[in-house]
Amino acid sequence: MKKNAGNSPDGLRVRRRTMVAAMGAALALPGAAAWAQQAAAAAFPARVIRIVPFGTAGGPIDAIARVYADKLQQRWGQSVIVDAKPGASGIIAADAVAKAAPDGHTVMLTLPLTHINNAILQPKLPYDPVKDFEPISQLALGGPMLVARADAPYSNVKEFVAFGKQQKNLTYGTWGNGSAAHLMAELLKRQTGLALIHVPYKSESAAHNDLFGGQLDFAWANPATARAQVQGGRMKVLGIAASGRVSSLPDVKTFAEQGFAGFDLDSWIGVYAPAKTPPAVLGKWNDALREITKMPDVRDKLASFGFEPLGNTAAQFKASYAADYPRVAELIKAAGVTAD
Repeated sequence: MKKNAGNSPDGLRVRRRTMVAAMGAALALPGAAAWAQQAAAAAFPARVIRIVPFGTAGGPIDAIARVYADKLQQRWGQSVIVDAKPGASGIIAADAVAKAAPDGHTVMLTLPLTHINNAILQPKLPYDPVKDFEPISQLALGGPMLVARADAPYSNVKEFVAFGKQQKNLTYGTWGNGSAAHLMAELLKRQTGLALIHVPYKSESAAHNDLFGGQLDFAWANPATARAQVQGGRMKVLGIAASGRVSSLPDVKTFAEQGFAGFDLDSWIGVYAPAKTPPAVLGKWNDALREITKMPDVRDKLASFGFEPLGNTAAQFKASYAADYPRVAELIKAAGVTAD
């Protein structure tokens, strides 16, 4: 009868060596993964970096993206370009970033619209706002401002509401269906009973052109645009829909200060990377963004656009998103906002 080779001394030695090798490989995996992370961070950035901003080229978010692009280029010694992909309330831009290589060389600088409002309003998005992205940092907080032509017969929200109740319909423009401005206007409509008709535009400037031309009764603006138009004598600001005033227009009161509750849901500027971007690379991004946001000239620039500098961690960004999502969903439902 033949001996079982597997039970022979030689066979047992081979099996032991195989098991030891397998255990060694298993034990080495965490170290190998850590080494790979360190290598990825050390090699980054290896080529041109793209920042995809929300909105159109020349808009406020595009301009802020360029401020950070310049600072990142100085810091990393690598070209950083701002690659605007406007249209569809930011869906085109967000989808492009979601499908980009997850290596840290493409990120999105955006507003809540692309990752909260669109997810609630749109029955089917080409991207998943949670599963397809890695949050890096919220750079700043702000909010939309209710604005009117400089010759309007009202100067604050209360006077506007009193005027509006004497009218059959008032038309207003925003930079998109489901945007923060749209939600705030619909909430105002629900609270006051005003007859308001929403007219969405592809850009803020397009809405303001129609406001100044008399095609709209009022509109919304980001603080930077509002300040420029106020200084130019074409616009007046009635109130800001945010949790606090902004340093660029410190005399403009919040809706809450004027007796209107529920308008304290801050907008934010956040930076996202594609899902599966190495954590070490994300950490390098977060460190850079937070340090840049602390720079006095960058803080002044953010303030000039009506945003209060923040620069938080990825964990804080996730917590903020988790808190904002149900509030926006409730607001959308209460205001009766739909995707169309």
